[in-house]
Amino acid sequence: MVNPKQSLPTQQVLNTAVTALKFDQAMGTILQWAHQHSSKAVCVANVHMLMEARWHRHFAHVLLNADMVTPDGMPLVWMLKLLGHKGQDRIAGMEILQSLCQQASAERVKVFFLGSQQLILDRMRIRLEKEYPNLDIVGMKPLPFRPLTQREDDELLEEIHESEAGLVFLSLGCPKQELWMAEHQGRLQAVMIGLGGAFPVYAGLQKWAPRWVRQAGLEWLYRLLQEPKRLIRRYSLTIPPFMFLAFAQLLQHHFTPRRLHNA
Repeated sequence: MVNPKQSLPTQQVLNTAVTALKFDQAMGTILQWAHQHSSKAVCVANVHMLMEARWHRHFAHVLLNADMVTPDGMPLVWMLKLLGHKGQDRIAGMEILQSLCQQASAERVKVFFLGSQQLILDRMRIRLEKEYPNLDIVGMKPLPFRPLTQREDDELLEEIHESEAGLVFLSLGCPKQELWMAEHQGRLQAVMIGLGGAFPVYAGLQKWAPRWVRQAGLEWLYRLLQEPKRLIRRYSLTIPPFMFLAFAQLLQHHFTPRRLHNA
């Protein structure tokens, strides 16, 4: 299946076209866009995001028009593999952040960090400067919880434009960051990447799940144990219906063609 907007290979998972690329291919594509200062939106998708798209038509349209939708959560990776993309990698927020910062520092691509809180950004800068001393950080700016006025938004876009950033890492949470990227597609000449909770994890304010936990698809449980009050309702509302819908899609994928063939 091919997304008509960008001709990258995709696979429909529920009602969302998820980009089916290997990790290195996805990072290479993003870096190419960054060098060209292309206005692109990259959504880093998990179960929560796909269920938001299932429930809200406008948000589904946002993901449809995104230039890349990476499989962050392991359930999405498993779905892609079961639907025929056997070599699919997980392309998650923290790995994206670290890989692109490393490559951007080597390829002289300027980066801008937008959203989150000043404390988190300050701690991120300390770690970034230590791990990627040649990384050209041209801006780190928190955003208020309220919507920006038109004047504030125009000034922000001008600031990013003048910085010559090729990559804009965004942390506003889902679905706010995806809506922000959709609103600024075509207006901001940089690759916008919604990284959600990667900022506080990279800053060291939240713990990153061990690799074996991530590979086992249990990162949601690891996060739930850290933030039970914030996440218990979200997980209870999104995980059971996703499992049901995913199972139904897999049944249809594997058995419908056989029935048609026998008929």
